[in-house]
Amino acid sequence: MQWYVVASVLTVLTSSQGILTTLSQTNGRYRYDYATVPFLAEAFKLLVSSVFLWRECQSSTPSRMTTEWKSIRLYPIPSIIYLIHNNVQFATLMYVDTSTYQIMGNLKIVTTGILFRLFLRRKLSNLQWMAIVLLAVGTTTSQVKGCGEASCDSLFSSPIQGYMLGILSACLSALAGVYTEYLMKKNNDSFYWQNVQLYTFGAIFNMARLVLDDFRGGFEKGPWWQRLFNGYSTMTWMVVLNLGSTGLLVSWLMKYADNIVKVYSTSMAMLLTMVLSVFLFSFKPTVQLFLGIIICMMSLHMYFVPLSKLVDLPLTVKIAPESVTEVPVDRRTDS
Repeated sequence: MQWYVVASVLTVLTSSQGILTTLSQTNGRYRYDYATVPFLAEAFKLLVSSVFLWRECQSSTPSRMTTEWKSIRLYPIPSIIYLIHNNVQFATLMYVDTSTYQIMGNLKIVTTGILFRLFLRRKLSNLQWMAIVLLAVGTTTSQVKGCGEASCDSLFSSPIQGYMLGILSACLSALAGVYTEYLMKKNNDSFYWQNVQLYTFGAIFNMARLVLDDFRGGFEKGPWWQRLFNGYSTMTWMVVLNLGSTGLLVSWLMKYADNIVKVYSTSMAMLLTMVLSVFLFSFKPTVQLFLGIIICMMSLHMYFVPLSKLVDLPLTVKIAPESVTEVPVDRRTDS
């Protein structure tokens, strides 16, 4: 399967995630425990990967699976990074408003490119670096509201702690993605075996979060496994399946493409979500949204289109054979 097909499907699924989550609300609130959704999504990814791994093991060609502890112990690290990242996100929102937080979130586009170059030793051309910066500018432009609104004034009025935490959040998000790509490509292990290891630890960490929420709440609502499916509707299950499918596609891109493809896919998904919101939720489009879409499309074209199609290279001039003038050569040699 071509990477651009997977990236396109990922864009559609990612853009529909926020819409499905909004539609799963009842009277503006969640009737289910939203913390159970990531856990069930991890369980879904683990189940799908286990089934495909079992089928792969039944084939004539045996699957390569590294079972040494020194290799397996690396797989909890992405979950730990994401756990720290989630806490940093909450801390950031204590100092900045939602609009500023969303705009600062675009820093992960640039930090992903930097860590992609430093840790994975992947060289990017100057034009590709310009495209990555342009993508960050385009997504930021699409999120900026009118300068007559109060949120425009709050963009540069937050405490310094908020900006520092925002930068840290962007670095952690990029680090988790780059490290996951390193794990997926560091050997020739089966793709499904690598997924099983990732999602096993992902499910464990999400389960630990549910247990911690029980202790914080004093078990007022009972243990988490008793309320696991409370308030679930068809739309809620679609949210779980969407989130799980998105994770599987991201793993595929980490294995067979790279982080930059994922960054472009998720950035385009954000723009697609804003466009769909115009029709579904009466979201009022802005000039900034259209400018952001144009800038992001230019960035997409600059990064992925071959250089020969971006620049008009001079044609090689060929001299016709009949235009060549014969010059006599004196073959005498001095004695």
